[in-house]
Amino acid sequence: GKLVWKTPREEISSWGTPTVYVGKTRAELITNGSKAIRGYDPATGKELWRLTPNSEVTTPTPIVAHDLIFVTSGYRPIQPIYAIKLGATGDISLKDGKQTNDFIAWSKTRGGPYMPTPVVYGDLLYTCSNQGVLTAYNAKTGERIYQERLGGKGGAFTASPVASDGKLYLSSEDGDVFVVKTGIKYELLATNPVGEVMMATPAISDGLVIVRGLNHVYAFADAA
Repeated sequence: GKLVWKTPREEISSWGTPTVYVGKTRAELITNGSKAIRGYDPATGKELWRLTPNSEVTTPTPIVAHDLIFVTSGYRPIQPIYAIKLGATGDISLKDGKQTNDFIAWSKTRGGPYMPTPVVYGDLLYTCSNQGVLTAYNAKTGERIYQERLGGKGGAFTASPVASDGKLYLSSEDGDVFVVKTGIKYELLATNPVGEVMMATPAISDGLVIVRGLNHVYAFADAA
């Protein structure tokens, strides 16, 4: 229980869970903060880099894939998507009008989700808005591949998407679990009504898709 380090942060409240990534040369603790997105040395608490601007309210968790750190936020008017290279140092904020620099592989000024954390599956980054708009990007370049409203109707989404076995699973507050085929073409495979409000992110384990509704926990599997 001994305190190892404590680093002051000039921050307001934020809700995104920090992410720790252990790379080939160093580890980074990444935080999605309102005043700045920051990387820290998890062994010492030293700030390694920072990036602005960001939304005033930050909820999605940073994720790492393809040697890039993806950080998103969706509180208007700033709704960024950043793809940050590992190993950044100092202030890596973009100059006015720029979308890339030495440590930013690509970025978008709009399109970041407000609540759901994105997911990377294969070569694609998927984001889901609170209104149920699913967008797929090339994770390495930022090219938008498609943008579709789930099931043609969208809905209310708080839970983050998860992916397995070539499928995306997205739980809505309206009580539906949407199953979308991964890949460059949007294809809705199924809409499964659960009949309860769902706000928790699904879990995948041992062939089961587990979802928590307002009153029950459900586990779905292929028929034996």
